[in-house]
Amino acid sequence: MSVPAAEVAISHAVAPADQEDAPVTAVLLHGYGSNEHDLAGLSAALPEGLPWVSPRAPLPTPNGGAAWFPISTPGSPDPAPVAAATDAIWAWVDAQLGPDALVLPIGFSQGGLMASQLLRTRPERVAATVVLAGFVQATPQRADAWLATSRPPAFWGRGDADGVIAGPAVDRTAAWLPAHTTLEQHVYPGLGHGISAQEIDDLRTFLRRVLTTPGAQEAPAPSPAAP
Repeated sequence: MSVPAAEVAISHAVAPADQEDAPVTAVLLHGYGSNEHDLAGLSAALPEGLPWVSPRAPLPTPNGGAAWFPISTPGSPDPAPVAAATDAIWAWVDAQLGPDALVLPIGFSQGGLMASQLLRTRPERVAATVVLAGFVQATPQRADAWLATSRPPAFWGRGDADGVIAGPAVDRTAAWLPAHTTLEQHVYPGLGHGISAQEIDDLRTFLRRVLTTPGAQEAPAPSPAAP
């Protein structure tokens, strides 16, 4: 059953530090059935001093967790609830961090798709994008053409034994990300649907590199206006 967009809003989050005036803030986006505390451990991979926040997805799940969108066809979610969740995240970011805040979305599984959605809707607000055991949506997004020429930095990590993310979604992501980002991709042998210590080390190295590049913490040129 779909949820009206007006009812999709973020009401809980973990924000361990003052985000005011931060040049960029990491936004941790958890997976299906989890909560805002799940990815707090990833803060260890962030460059020293980089603030982070972790919102809870707006839809309750039967296990007491939360989801960004309902699961219909695995790896191919309905576009409408994904769009509603994307709008909800941006509304929360604007309200909590500021309407011009630059963010670094880091998402796991469903949250990985949401991280890519932030990039594909307001790339001028995204310093870099991290997708962990996640995928991208098939539906074209407003900034895709702009991204194909600008190629902002992105990290995609996944396990070769991940039995949760459907094969077509992996194939779609493997085609889309290199065509729209400057991609650093890692495939971890034997890793299932999770995050390994090696992946955290690789992510740490990636973030230190892209966030210390001159201009990396400044917003890129504005993307085209929505049609």
